[in-house]
Order: sequence, then structure tokens, then C-alpha cells
Amino acid sequence: MRDVHRVIEERGDYTFVVHNHYTGDAEEVRVDPNRIALFEDRSSIEGLPNACPFLRFDGETGKAWCTVHLTRPDLCREYCCRLLILDSQGKLAGRVTYQTALIPDTDELGQLWERVQPTLDGLCGMEWDDAFITILTAAGYRVRR
Repeated sequence: MRDVHRVIEERGDYTFVVHNHYTGDAEEVRVDPNRIALFEDRSSIEGLPNACPFLRFDGETGKAWCTVHLTRPDLCREYCCRLLILDSQGKLAGRVTYQTALIPDTDELGQLWERVQPTLDGLCGMEWDDAFITILTAAGYRVRR
């Protein structure tokens, strides 16, 4: 992602302007308040010269975090996901990031998630994906991997 987004301005107070190499767009992003300490520690990406400048790994859990998640550019919203969930009209309804983290973009998908999440507990990897995709498809959603 460093080849796509480059920081072109640092505005202070953990606010940056990033330039999208492909679209030419420049967008302001801000480090999430609860991710400032993680952002300041660059050690987790020292060996990853092409990593997004806002990506960090939590040393305790090993989880990857977008430190500007709340204000991330639109390209990141679409790119950084494992499963893209579309409603019956083809509009974005949500996405699955990391392993089993759902980010619903509609109340309907959020409510479905609350109902079905317990049935997915204990599943992981492709087994989890397949089970969740079956549930989503039955509810009228389309899923892109």
C-alpha cells in the first residue's frame, strides 16, 4: 500500500494528507485516538518497507491494525477486507476484515450479524468463510472474496 498511498503532508496532532498514486486524490486522515501509542511504535513494520504507513501490528496479540481506520481513504475501505458483502442491489453492505471481524455498513447486516454470530463461534478459516457466506447468500446478499 505504500506504493498507492504516500504521506505528502503532516499537519500535526496526528493528522496527515495522503496522496493516492492511482487516482491523484489527496485525502486527510487522522490517527484514531485509541491507536496513537500503537502508531508511534514503528518497530512492528520495520522489516516491511512497502507496508502502508499507518499499518501496525500489536506485539501482544499479533493482530494487524489500521491506525487511521476511522478516517481511512475510500480505497482502503474497499481494499482492506477479506470478504466484500453486497446487498441484493449490488450496493456495499459490509466487509469482513482480518479473520472474522465484520464491519457492517447497513443496520440490516448488523442485525443479521448479531443473530448469527453465535452459530459461527468455534469456526475458523475457510470453514468460517463458507458458513458465513451460506448465511449471507440465504439472506439475499452477494459476497466477493
